Amino acid sequence: MSAKGWKTERLQNLCSLITDGKHGDCRNQDNSGYYFLSAKDVSNGKLSYENARQITKEDFQATNKRTRLEPFDTLLTNSGTIGRMALATDHKLTARTTFQKSVALLKPIREKVLPIFLYYCLTARKSDIVNTASGTTQQNLLLGDLRSFEISIPESMETQRRIADILSALDEKIELNRQTNATLEAIAQAIFKEWFVNFNFPGATGEMIESELGMIPKGWRVGTVADILVLANETMSPGVTPDKLFSHYSIPAFDSGHVPSQELGSTILSNKYKVKSNSILVSKLNPRIPRIWTLKEVNQETSVCSTEFQVLLPQKTHYYSFAANFFSQPSVIDTMKSRSSGTSGSHQRINPQDILDINIVVPTDSLLALYDKIAGNYFHCIINGLEESIILAKIRDSLLPKLMNGEIVI
Repeated sequence: MSAKGWKTERLQNLCSLITDGKHGDCRNQDNSGYYFLSAKDVSNGKLSYENARQITKEDFQATNKRTRLEPFDTLLTNSGTIGRMALATDHKLTARTTFQKSVALLKPIREKVLPIFLYYCLTARKSDIVNTASGTTQQNLLLGDLRSFEISIPESMETQRRIADILSALDEKIELNRQTNATLEAIAQAIFKEWFVNFNFPGATGEMIESELGMIPKGWRVGTVADILVLANETMSPGVTPDKLFSHYSIPAFDSGHVPSQELGSTILSNKYKVKSNSILVSKLNPRIPRIWTLKEVNQETSVCSTEFQVLLPQKTHYYSFAANFFSQPSVIDTMKSRSSGTSGSHQRINPQDILDINIVVPTDSLLALYDKIAGNYFHCIINGLEESIILAKIRDSLLPKLMNGEIVI
């Protein structure tokens, strides 16, 4: 039963098109500028192009006749992992993007429902959408079931707009924090490259000496990662303290590009690595694309991470910022790729000792302390932004169902 002023409609009555992507393959063509996305490229409300396939113009044009993606269409994964959603943006890549069959597209009739309201409405009903899927070996959400799926919407477009404005304001602030953090990280890395790669650092005299890694500044030395970091393998069992809430750093489905923080309850029985302040988390899975997470300020009594990470700690406090940015350097990433082992794909991993044995040029202690003082300020701001985004996301997630069922009247 709908709340007063709301009505129940099938999605097929609110959308001019509900379809999925191509039921077949397309020919790859690097740097074509035409994208063929799958379910793995839909997450956190956005389309990701970082590892997306590019295809021939001819195959794109043929497939695009089916999908016709436009800004503010809603995308929904409908095969395998059901219910991940994204709202297409007004971006130049949108018109050059099409999909595999694992992604469904909903094109709203704007006279009936605001596109952004539809997106939030479907997000609020994610569990119901997931439960609509069927299949044994792999879950699938049939287009017919999606078209007949019912949602409640306000009859007033103005009410739809007010609800969407509240939720989008929270998401926009979260996105602004993400962009700000990316900028701060880029600044810290630019200084790192200038000082420790180009050797243009404060007090540089230009005097160089020979080493096994080439010419290095006088007073510096060649060592290994083990000279600046130590392994931290202390574990704890969150399940033995069911009344305590833990921040858990993990990699869902081996996706090393996304590390959320979430509360753990007493159902978590296995040991987890304790995450202490100044920890550096190096993804051991799929080191072809390693992701390094640095945690300057955490509560070491309530913060844990899964065994998907190797936890490293600086030998000295002021080594932290240098070590954190060291792992982002292309040469180090290439070294980690070459040292990965195991089966191909996401299950490849790098062993802890292979991380510690990576050769490194070690600067003077005084320069490391100066860099940590400068870059440490950036990390402090980054942590604050992350913490604020977590709080905002919790507020959004608590408001979402209440706004979408009319419990909160605005």
